[in-house]
Amino acid sequence: MATFASRIDDKTTCQGSKSSEGQQTIMRKNSKQNKEAPETAPDYDENFISKSQKKRDSTALQAVGAELIAYTSEVIRKLELPEELETAVLDCKNIPPSKHGGFKRQMQYIGKLMREVDAAPILEKLQLLKAPSQKQTAQHHLAERWRDRMIADATAIAAFANEFAAADRVLLASYVTKAKDDHAAKRPPTHFRLLYKALHKQILDKAKADATLATRGPESET
Repeated sequence: MATFASRIDDKTTCQGSKSSEGQQTIMRKNSKQNKEAPETAPDYDENFISKSQKKRDSTALQAVGAELIAYTSEVIRKLELPEELETAVLDCKNIPPSKHGGFKRQMQYIGKLMREVDAAPILEKLQLLKAPSQKQTAQHHLAERWRDRMIADATAIAAFANEFAAADRVLLASYVTKAKDDHAAKRPPTHFRLLYKALHKQILDKAKADATLATRGPESET
């Protein structure tokens, strides 16, 4: 017959075993819950990003609307905008500057219309309108770079003349020398400006000649 002590030991062992099994069950449940936890960010983050992007897009389209207002009525009509948008833009141009509230409401309306139409064709046409201005800016910077190169190194005159055959090397050399003299004597940069004008003219002349040649095609050379 088992002793009282042995029965106590058996009972304690059984309880300990059950406690251990319970802890293991809880651990398995926690492990399962961790594995099943979503790896993606909560939905509110995605909604926040979506709203932020929509706000940026809306602001960009409103800027396009403001850009349209800056053009003349003739240019606006040539853009062939959707009828309702074109009317809204032209109406906005006719609002007196003193009517701030009316102008603001009309701009908001234009922004609304911009969000409802396909803006891509409009942006492409506006880009084409800007192209001549961008080309002129590039030509301006090119003339400045050549001028600075010649002031730093007179041998750049020959390099320029090789690219722009109609350039007057003697005149350019004279401007370079006098521009340096003006700077040393702390005189107004008269020849520095004349050098830029001479270079800019050659760049424009070559661009026009190249454009004419491209229009006529290779057959005109024969």
